[in-house]
Amino acid sequence: MSANSEAQQLLAMPEEAYMNATQLDYFRGRLLAEQAEVEGHLEEVRKAIGDNERSGDDLDRAAVEEELRLLLRQADRETRLLRKIRQALRRIEEGDYGYCAETGQPIGLPRLLLRPTAELCLEAKERQEQREHHYSKSRGDQ
Repeated sequence: MSANSEAQQLLAMPEEAYMNATQLDYFRGRLLAEQAEVEGHLEEVRKAIGDNERSGDDLDRAAVEEELRLLLRQADRETRLLRKIRQALRRIEEGDYGYCAETGQPIGLPRLLLRPTAELCLEAKERQEQREHHYSKSRGDQ
């Protein structure tokens, strides 16, 4: 069964079936697959960084340093994503997955299908972003 048809089946379930065993199994599987993919990417990045550090030829040092900087940024992003995936898997095990960490309300299947690591419902996420935007404006970061 394709991921799209699985998603359509989840969306077709009645509202009272929210976060039932089928839905939790789907998200657990999806998060585990994403975790394996991110871990694989991180291993590739680590190898690439190690290869760059061992590179002893006369390559343009600036180009090598720029590539290292980009690899480190990628590793940082993927490490943060891996942390979020592991937190989402923990929420599944604890029975909190799919519910807003701020309000306790359902996050909603459409949002979780787009971002399975989501911790906040859309309204709470929008409030968080407004607070962050307001804070950065008050600090003059714009």
